[in-house]
Amino acid sequence: MQRGASRYPNAVAVVGPGGSIRYGELVAAVDALATAFQALDSQRGDAARVGICARNTVEHLLALLATYAAGKVWVPLNPRNGRTELDAMIAATKPSLIVADASCLDRFSPIDVPVVLGKTLPYSADDHPTVWSLVARYRGRRPSAVPRRDDDMQIIKFSGGSTGIPKPVVQSVRVLDAQARGLLEFFEFDSSDVNLIAAPLTHGTSCFVLPILAAGGRHVLLEDPKAPIVVEALIEQNVTTLYAPPTLIYALLAQPDITTHSFPHLRHLIYSAAPMSADRIREAQRVFGPVIETAYGQVEAPQIVTAMRASELLHDENVASIGRASSVARVEIMGESGRLLPHGEVGEIVVKGPLVMNGYLDQTALTAETIRNGWLHTGDLGYIDERGYVFIRGRLREVINTGGFKVFPGDVEAVLARHPAVAECSVFGVEDPKWGEAIHAAVILAPGVLVDVNELIAFVKEELDSVKAPKAIHFVSELPRNPAGKVSRVAVAESVKGG
Repeated sequence: MQRGASRYPNAVAVVGPGGSIRYGELVAAVDALATAFQALDSQRGDAARVGICARNTVEHLLALLATYAAGKVWVPLNPRNGRTELDAMIAATKPSLIVADASCLDRFSPIDVPVVLGKTLPYSADDHPTVWSLVARYRGRRPSAVPRRDDDMQIIKFSGGSTGIPKPVVQSVRVLDAQARGLLEFFEFDSSDVNLIAAPLTHGTSCFVLPILAAGGRHVLLEDPKAPIVVEALIEQNVTTLYAPPTLIYALLAQPDITTHSFPHLRHLIYSAAPMSADRIREAQRVFGPVIETAYGQVEAPQIVTAMRASELLHDENVASIGRASSVARVEIMGESGRLLPHGEVGEIVVKGPLVMNGYLDQTALTAETIRNGWLHTGDLGYIDERGYVFIRGRLREVINTGGFKVFPGDVEAVLARHPAVAECSVFGVEDPKWGEAIHAAVILAPGVLVDVNELIAFVKEELDSVKAPKAIHFVSELPRNPAGKVSRVAVAESVKGG
């Protein structure tokens, strides 16, 4: 932010529902709010934790930047999580200060720490200071300098993926710096970039905040990221950059008039968090232009482990890949014995470098299980081709062992998704007395289309070994997702059993 402000002090840095903020004004507001945070919360070091429960508002962005400027640790709390989940996250991380939109206060149980209101409501009680009242009160003041070492805590985010209970991941100052540097270098952002923040700031979108500001670009915040509003913003705000999980891209593509629009300014439509089928990637390229890009990471090594630019993704041999290793990560494939595997062999994707987390908060055994001999074990299975491109085959714990054969759910999903009747699908294993595990699939049909189960099974058999074809297909209206928008195979399997 300071870099962008020093070069472009009069340029617009942030656009939100309440108006715009220029770089010089942004720095002054962040300094004032950071000073206020230090006055409200006497904690220092790793114990100084600011939980932020807010939607994509200007107040949220100011609070996030002020947390960094105050030398405190950011704890993102997505208001889309249930109250029980948020209470558990707060209990695990023990924030010493809470910032929450007035509309989010009922999302978690009160705790005995100072509370600052982010976006207020017309009828908000005056019991708590607000972001803007604190900016006004402390305007002109700068926070006390807090020395920060590379391995000091900077963020505690929760990782759950498609399985298991969310785990508190400690990302250090080093991780944040590496992530910002890696994204800035790879995507070559500059002062002309206009980044639309539509997906939740509590998740992957936050990774782009510092790189865009460092380049002198502009953030546009959408508090209500419904598909029609996103399309309107893309056009009216001359958006160049949008990070989006596939679910958001699918929602945009489903807009009835989407093909009547053009997006001449768009340069980076970056998808992540889940795979996209080749057909949907090609559809997105036809609608939005040759601008589709991808990045791969986990909370344990965020966002830019591997990535691929739009020009590479135009080639058919790359469409199923997650790209090549970035400058801030070393990526290898490891076998069960711990040996690094040669090109083309399938094993677990492992990562080294400055992007790797410190570990899981207060969970030393789990940390030791996940980071071994300096390698982060991602739990993703894949291979690297002779050109260095990485391909994911599925999750280590989600491999289906059917009749003695190991089947990757992602392989089956990729084929099913190519059938014109299938809008979206999820493949999982179900305990079976004959097969050990039987392959099942949950399928959302394309609007207005009907298809026979046997036709879909035969379609898979035509392209894959018959052992990989589903034994049962369940037609569903939706696929359960976690708060980040990623389909949860565990939840899909449970919902099918429950149905």
